[in-house]
Amino acid sequence: MIYRLLSWLPLPVLYLLAWPAHLLLYYVAGYRKAVVRQNLTRAFPDRTVSEITVLAKKFYLQLAQVAFEILKTRRMSAADIKRRVTLVNPELLRSYSNDYSNSLILLAIHQGNWEWMLHGARLALDIPLDPVYKPLHNKPLDRLIFEIRSQFGSRPIPLASAPRDILRHRREFRGLVMVADQAPIASERSYWTTFLNGDAAFYEGSEAIARLTGFAVLFAQCRRLRRGHYEVEFHEVAQPPYTQSKVERPIIERYVQLAEAAIRAEPESWLWSNRRWKRKRPPVGAQPSPSAHATRNQSNPAA
Repeated sequence: MIYRLLSWLPLPVLYLLAWPAHLLLYYVAGYRKAVVRQNLTRAFPDRTVSEITVLAKKFYLQLAQVAFEILKTRRMSAADIKRRVTLVNPELLRSYSNDYSNSLILLAIHQGNWEWMLHGARLALDIPLDPVYKPLHNKPLDRLIFEIRSQFGSRPIPLASAPRDILRHRREFRGLVMVADQAPIASERSYWTTFLNGDAAFYEGSEAIARLTGFAVLFAQCRRLRRGHYEVEFHEVAQPPYTQSKVERPIIERYVQLAEAAIRAEPESWLWSNRRWKRKRPPVGAQPSPSAHATRNQSNPAA
């Protein structure tokens, strides 16, 4: 498989390949080019057309580089990851492992290198960090990504198994990692709010799990320092005991606030090719139609 063959190449060679790859994506294939430009224009209405174009091109180059970095992970050692990912304030996450017997929820977005972020935190802190994920339709690629996510001791949890797994291990300390910035499908229960100047739906799973279990919630921000090197900073989102709030979904709203700030600080490294705003906000009081798929996935918090 081409994915596995590429993982044998040194990172400098993969970065060389990323340059023509991003040109092919942008100029030849036009991969979601209209979506990227529309998303950037919505998020940054004060930018000129030429500024949006420059930002879009930077995004495609970083997308290609990060894609190759993720593929390379399978052939990287723990020392390689530690050298390339640093933690700004590890004491914040570590304090929860010392003070709480319950697990915690670690929310993130598709920014920087979200796969290396998982491994960097796992290796630096030496505490269990298990990503909740939605399996890919491409089975060979899904197997490869599973291997990548589990190679340094993390235990990826398929979305369908997450509720049962969380309840079974609720008395063990670990971090449940959820990359929660993608849009739910129309049949799934969603919370609507404003995100980057547009109406956007978010999965309710992270808030529902936090309130049900009493888990604390943190946000992990991944910044790109330079090519192939990242830093991760943790921010508090919410901690128990959870009480009634004037805000309908305070955990999600705080997550959205932190996500927006991270994206605006480093816009070229977020996943702008996602069709994040393709759905329209439903009328007040409208609910998604029930379905077996929605019942299984209404708490989808993952990538």
